[in-house]
Amino acid sequence: MENILKIRKNKVSNELIFLPIVIVVLCVVSGIINPNFFTATNFLAIFQQIAVLGILTGAMLMLLITGMLDLSYGSLMGLCGVALCQFITMGLNPYFSLVLMFAIALGGGALNGFIVTRFRAEPLIITIGTGYVFNGFALVWSQGTYQSLQGQLAFIGTGRVGSIPVPMIVLIIVLVIIYLVLRYTPYGRKLHIIGGNTEVAFLSGINVNKYKVLTFIIGGLICGLAAFVLCSRIGSALASNGAGYELRALAACIIGGASFSGAKGTVVGALLGVVLLGIISNALNILGVDPFFQTTVLGAIIVAAVIVSNFSKNKE
Repeated sequence: MENILKIRKNKVSNELIFLPIVIVVLCVVSGIINPNFFTATNFLAIFQQIAVLGILTGAMLMLLITGMLDLSYGSLMGLCGVALCQFITMGLNPYFSLVLMFAIALGGGALNGFIVTRFRAEPLIITIGTGYVFNGFALVWSQGTYQSLQGQLAFIGTGRVGSIPVPMIVLIIVLVIIYLVLRYTPYGRKLHIIGGNTEVAFLSGINVNKYKVLTFIIGGLICGLAAFVLCSRIGSALASNGAGYELRALAACIIGGASFSGAKGTVVGALLGVVLLGIISNALNILGVDPFFQTTVLGAIIVAAVIVSNFSKNKE
């Protein structure tokens, strides 16, 4: 067991060394091709753009460590955004509307956790199904049209503290909390044990189902926060606003060293994965690459990340 832990620590260390090198190389190449890349304004814009993805990636990381994943996050984000705008449009207090939106996010996470644990179902399939349910509710509620935030709660998405975008500050706070929880709390240690071997966790007295449901609930709340930041930034919501975010979050986690098999992954690695995706997207925009081709590049990155993850798993 000690040898396995040492091997995993070495692999995580290697990934944390490799990713910064790749990021630096990409930055240098992009800066040489277009000097506008190397500006403080551009780097702050990158972190503002990746804030929503980074927040959601934190939730996905916790599930991956537990040996699960949630592909309904994008649809749940869309539902939460539509709900927030609808509540405010109805004349409810903006902050009370925010509380109601987080209640919906919590309910979505709890629903996924209950179904997965109660019926011992595969999270991949269940969350794809509930994703359709969430998206359907959002489409019916909004009639497929944009919903306005009525100019409320804009500071979180567009405000700045000095020159630092507020979304970037929110991202840092969320990831620091997740880092501390995973590394220093009994809850975080139990998630690693469950992800490493569910049967061993159960036999050691851990209430596996309780921790799985709790992780889905926390993930739902974090998803709601990501939806709030996104909605606040653009001032409106559409049922499809979160489309694709769950796959990018999954890709960022895998690129950063997480594994589908569980018990592996770090917040720092996940953040580096998010930064890498953000820099690639920003560089392609600056270079004037067709947006449709950018989607192709993202797909190739996800495929490569899964291949590398499986290759590393087989070597173990």
